[in-house]
Amino acid sequence: MNETVKAYFDAFNNGDTAAMLACLSDDIAHHVNEGQVRVGKEKFRAFCDHMSRCYREELTDMVIFEAEKGTRAAAEYVVNGTYLQTDEGLPEAEGQSYRLPAGSFFSLQDGLITRVVTYYNLADWTRQVSR
Repeated sequence: MNETVKAYFDAFNNGDTAAMLACLSDDIAHHVNEGQVRVGKEKFRAFCDHMSRCYREELTDMVIFEAEKGTRAAAEYVVNGTYLQTDEGLPEAEGQSYRLPAGSFFSLQDGLITRVVTYYNLADWTRQVSR
């Protein structure tokens, strides 16, 4: 298992953005689900700050796959979350709970993540939080 990817997800589950950033290269390419690619640690930090305001999430049932001699990795997991604050363009937040299968794909160089791509089914999430 890729230790950098494991540390990244451990930091996510601990709500530790600084530890997540420590796993990333300075020029990280963050491919957000159904969003724009964000390049650089500052944009990643801003994304994490936004997510922390709107959502509380824990990832479970984690399986990490490694390939290309540690330069590529993928993870499959379940997102267990609570919708805390309305996110622009999405349904109103009322503390709804949700549970979604999701996956992430990584490129790594010199022990740091250079690219992370995350996928989940937004229509499923919307159905779960809509009332």
